[in-house]
Amino acid sequence: MSNFQDDDKNSDFLKDDKIEKSPLQERLEREEREMQEKRHKKKSGGGGKGGYLFTGFIGVIIGALLVWLMLPGLVNQMPGTSGTGKNETNINQVATEVTTDVTKAVDKTSAAVVGITNIQEVTSGGFWNPPTTTSQPAGSGSGVIYKIQGNTAFIVTNNHVIEGAKQLEVTMPDGSKEEAQLVGRDPWTDLAVISISSKNVKTVAKFGNSDVLKQGETVIAIGNPLGLEFYGSVTTGVVSGKDRSVPVDINGDGTVDWQQEVLQTDAAINPGNSGGALVNLAGDLVGINSMKIAESSVEGLGFSIPINSAIPIIEELEKNGEMNRPTMGISFVDLTDVPSFYQQETLKLPKDITTGVVITDVVNDSPASKAGAQQYDVIVEMDGKKIETAIDLRKHLYNNKKVGDKLTMKVYRQGKLVELSLTLTNSNTL
Repeated sequence: MSNFQDDDKNSDFLKDDKIEKSPLQERLEREEREMQEKRHKKKSGGGGKGGYLFTGFIGVIIGALLVWLMLPGLVNQMPGTSGTGKNETNINQVATEVTTDVTKAVDKTSAAVVGITNIQEVTSGGFWNPPTTTSQPAGSGSGVIYKIQGNTAFIVTNNHVIEGAKQLEVTMPDGSKEEAQLVGRDPWTDLAVISISSKNVKTVAKFGNSDVLKQGETVIAIGNPLGLEFYGSVTTGVVSGKDRSVPVDINGDGTVDWQQEVLQTDAAINPGNSGGALVNLAGDLVGINSMKIAESSVEGLGFSIPINSAIPIIEELEKNGEMNRPTMGISFVDLTDVPSFYQQETLKLPKDITTGVVITDVVNDSPASKAGAQQYDVIVEMDGKKIETAIDLRKHLYNNKKVGDKLTMKVYRQGKLVELSLTLTNSNTL
């Protein structure tokens, strides 16, 4: 066994043998004894660095325990944060506040939303029986009471809700029935105004401001989906889009006649909701629900006529029973609907002219007739604005011009560009 296995024994051996030690040997032995003492203290955990390390370790454990105990309180005191309990409380509080806003808005306006039944005459009878005419409900929709004047209450709804009606019946929120009279209607904007006695009217809707609506803002649809069986139904959603345009076939011939300006919402709007109210969280009327794309592949896509666009129509219908829109006195088709052969041979258009509106007929003594317009003239410009389709033409007339206004237009006539000037009048013919 090596003599260096135990340093203490080697030291005793040297003492017992009384071997004279040199100064160097004594210094080495002294250093060895000091190292042994340090080792002993380290193992026992007392004194020196070992003690400090042990004390520090205990401090870390105690500090960690204190942080763990205090952490929930510290987190809850931090801005924008909360503990588990508080987080759940905040979520529930927000949900409660939103629900409260919706219920307040519904309470404010729902009593002004009514049901409308379109009653039409139906003739029945066969070869052996004489024909008989009876009145039957042909459909139902919704309407919004927006004004009381004397003994009369006025209701705004959709034109297609009351179209063709021989009689109109209004169902009030309490279930009572009121006979209604048609005040006026406008097929182009799908708006109509009817009136009833104000005797049983408790609430009228307040017009809001649809121009200040923002995408993502909460809105509420109130109406009677699928008929009066679901009277006064409420659905919620958001404003999905503003300044949307949807195609409208006015006369049912399968051709788009107009682009209706609408609000888009994901609040459920189904048949029977038409004519009902779209309100904001303040309970103000911001739209008249008008249509829904009825395709199984499309969900959450509803449309509402902005109230700011509806108000001038409503006021005009109250006053005159119809919209006094300017007219030129012509019939027309889109140039794109004319075969290319006739564009060249009959209209003699330059090859670079591919869009415009072709005049197919001119009404005698009309503004267009007096201005010198002719059959087969191709309108390409009005008041300096390019006209590519019939919808462009109508929108320029209905949105930018009034009865009595001057209108200048450029047309191609047998390949030559001609400028015409006319004064617009009011007529049922366009």
